[in-house]
Amino acid sequence: MNYKQQLMNTGKYLISNQLAWGTSGNISVRTDPDEMLITASGTYMANLSEDDFVKFNISTGQNYSERKASKETPMHLGIYQKREDINAVLHSSPFYTTLFSCSNEAIISKLFVETMYYLEDIAYVDYFHPGSQELAEAVTAQASNANIIIMKNHGVVVLDESLLEAQMRLQTLEMACHMILKAKESGIKLSLIPQKTVQSFLNESFYKPRKTVNHSIKPSNK
Repeated sequence: MNYKQQLMNTGKYLISNQLAWGTSGNISVRTDPDEMLITASGTYMANLSEDDFVKFNISTGQNYSERKASKETPMHLGIYQKREDINAVLHSSPFYTTLFSCSNEAIISKLFVETMYYLEDIAYVDYFHPGSQELAEAVTAQASNANIIIMKNHGVVVLDESLLEAQMRLQTLEMACHMILKAKESGIKLSLIPQKTVQSFLNESFYKPRKTVNHSIKPSNK
């Protein structure tokens, strides 16, 4: 499996679908149980090449490459250490999602099929400077509770079992934020799916296997 090609495809997808911009953001993939590839520092998502990735040992944090990795590497390492089921991590700042991260507006999951599934678990962390140990620790601490972590006044981290599923989760999030904002602008009152129906969908519809997180902590979007 060519993981570098998958990451290059993901970078182009994020830019093409306005889910990332310029050098903002970073993406990684678990290549085996204890190794990951992450974008190098200063790389452009739309123009990633085979040389734009850095290999790390997940347990020790050892850099196997000569290039400088993304400054958010500690955050990615922490997530993979915390969640053995996670094989892909996307960090970006899409417009509408970032707008919500800069506000106190709730991100609603009870809208339609994809939001019920992909936005079931959302956690929030306070603002810390990009690349800081404080940010890495805050995100890692929430990784057991959610598959989407909103970083206040910064952007979002999305975790999933594959890059394709992570893309879908991120795009669903951005679409929901856009929809909620447009409804507010237009004075349209959104009709939400009842919680009993949401639980029935997640547990009984067999849409997709429900992702495992710590459901003893209620996510903020419910």
